[in-house]
Amino acid sequence: MKRLSVPSAALLYAALAAFANPAWAQAPEADTRAEIEALKAGEMRKLVVHAEPVTIEQVAFTDEAGTERTLAESDGKVRLVNFWATWCAPCRIEKPSLDALQREMGGADFEVIAIATGRNDPAGIKRFNEEVGVTALATNYDPRSAVARAMNVPGLPVTVVLDREGREIARLMGGADWESESARAIVAALVADGGS
Repeated sequence: MKRLSVPSAALLYAALAAFANPAWAQAPEADTRAEIEALKAGEMRKLVVHAEPVTIEQVAFTDEAGTERTLAESDGKVRLVNFWATWCAPCRIEKPSLDALQREMGGADFEVIAIATGRNDPAGIKRFNEEVGVTALATNYDPRSAVARAMNVPGLPVTVVLDREGREIARLMGGADWESESARAIVAALVADGGS
């Protein structure tokens, strides 16, 4: 049996993934998508940028103050939404880099939203954050995994990028180093483009 070259295998895999879930194969302007593809390195190669923004459901999660919010609510920021849990081993590695990304790039145009998905004891979340050194990220709660189900999150961690209008424009399955040069460059490109 003839083996595919790495570029051919990657192209075939991307095409199969697109046909397997058309909603995921759909976001930023073509020039920005090309720029993002060129910026992908390391774990950021797992980031799938959609051809068209995907509208998401208005399913509520709870913030630290106990206020219900939805991801579809737009505050005009490009948002990186991370679904995680205290029992998730890759989350323990990934979350400090998300915290650093929020600390360094969070502001009027960009925000990282971390959502504790499923059964996560608040004391356990606090202990988890202390152990891994999280200081900048607020904790949001999705105890019944309603938001995760609505967003088609099959496992943890999953990170979804939302544009300024609250639509999904990209998705990364599994953990990643969000403090990497590639991740920062991609976020900067999305913010400069307006995230749409």
